[in-house]
Amino acid sequence: MTYLVVGGANTVMQGADHVTTDLDVLPVAEESNLSRLGAAMIELGARLRVSGMSDEEAKGLPVRLADGGVFRSAQVTNWRTDAGDLDVMLAMSDHDGVRHSYEHYATRAVHGRADDVPVQLAHLADVIASKEHADRDKDREVLPTLHILLASRESQDHDE
Repeated sequence: MTYLVVGGANTVMQGADHVTTDLDVLPVAEESNLSRLGAAMIELGARLRVSGMSDEEAKGLPVRLADGGVFRSAQVTNWRTDAGDLDVMLAMSDHDGVRHSYEHYATRAVHGRADDVPVQLAHLADVIASKEHADRDKDREVLPTLHILLASRESQDHDE
């Protein structure tokens, strides 16, 4: 399965010290890849995370995870799994609000590790741009730290 880690978990894996409660991923939107994602989520006991609905009620919703069809029905889907919360997005906004797919961001992706497993991370500048566009309180709170982290990374890259 091919995807980029984006959002708060991405920034933590790149050195930020804030707390995040979920994992955001941007998968390749091809049918075979989304089917693999759906199969992995079935193994994790995934159910939709729906505001105003209990976890038990959400478990009863008819969801087509096996073929990945549910991911094509919305740009962002929110899930609860036995391993934690997961948000799946088929596109991520840039600073101007233009939504781009995996392929756009993959060209600048960086290597990371999550629990000693190699993962691909969207470039920190791309995550910052998305957070700036979202303009949520929780994003505005961490943006100054993320800008400092990005400047530090760029300075290190320049020195090498």
